[in-house]
Amino acid sequence: MVFEDTTPRLWDIDGDGRPEVVTVLSHQKYGAQLAVIAYREGAFRYIATTPLIGQRFRWLAPVGAGDLDGDGYIEVAFVHTPHLSKTLHIWRYRDGDFSPVARKSGLTNHQIGWDHIPGGLRNCNGFPELVTANGDWSRVVASRLLNDEIKTRDVANYTGPGSLNSALNCP
Repeated sequence: MVFEDTTPRLWDIDGDGRPEVVTVLSHQKYGAQLAVIAYREGAFRYIATTPLIGQRFRWLAPVGAGDLDGDGYIEVAFVHTPHLSKTLHIWRYRDGDFSPVARKSGLTNHQIGWDHIPGGLRNCNGFPELVTANGDWSRVVASRLLNDEIKTRDVANYTGPGSLNSALNCP
């Protein structure tokens, strides 16, 4: 396993008010997975991972983490193979492990060669939304988790990675 990410993220996954390190790990035969690492009892420990994608040279790009549906549990979102299937996945962290919640194809947040992942999580008027691009990079899209389904809406024209980052600011 190797770290294969643009940067580690500090997100509170377990809801204790302290951030954990969230990053992408990759296996030479089975592809990538999202991993959560916490400093506990004097050492860094893996506290949860999503399953490996299952095929070598397959990657995922993190989007954000938060209580996306108001159920009191933290969900994490990432784009599974942002250059191929372009599918937004949401997983819930509960009782020390991740479980799948929802997924929606046609959304992405990374292009080959970029050293960054634009977009992310915004909270406008009390509603968390995930900001990505649509699959053909023509629109900026905001996604919400409602009743374990991902609902999307266009929010702007895509004009480059900055348009994803600009959409993180509430209108």
